[in-house]
Amino acid sequence: MEIKAETLINATPEKVWAVLTDFTSYPAWNPFIKSVEGKAEVGNKLTVTIMQSGDKGTTFKPKVLTVVPSKELSWLGRLLLPNIFDGEHKFELRKNRDGTTTFRQSEKFSGILVPFFKKQLENNTAKGFEGMNAKLKELAEKK
Repeated sequence: MEIKAETLINATPEKVWAVLTDFTSYPAWNPFIKSVEGKAEVGNKLTVTIMQSGDKGTTFKPKVLTVVPSKELSWLGRLLLPNIFDGEHKFELRKNRDGTTTFRQSEKFSGILVPFFKKQLENNTAKGFEGMNAKLKELAEKK
């Protein structure tokens, strides 16, 4: 199962990347990912707290899979053991000819528990992505 949200941002990929990777600022602006601790370096573990509508927040420790400055950041989060509930979260930035950036946030979910959370993922997680993308757009366009 995959959830996606895409936004056109009137800023360069470098500006968008600067906002996206400034994890210390997340609590001030990000309505979905409330905090990220750690460095965005391949192989590192991060501590990420997400907040979906109506919940108290969930903290997990994903492993960074890819870091390509101004292009892509991804991580893999797991619940307990592999194949129980895994999520590969990806942020992609595509430079457009007119100087804008297409920002795409996606997550591929797999594991035996995914069917039990499908509705929540389709509703709350998708809304979280859209909310974050809108705020990222707002901040990147101000810089």
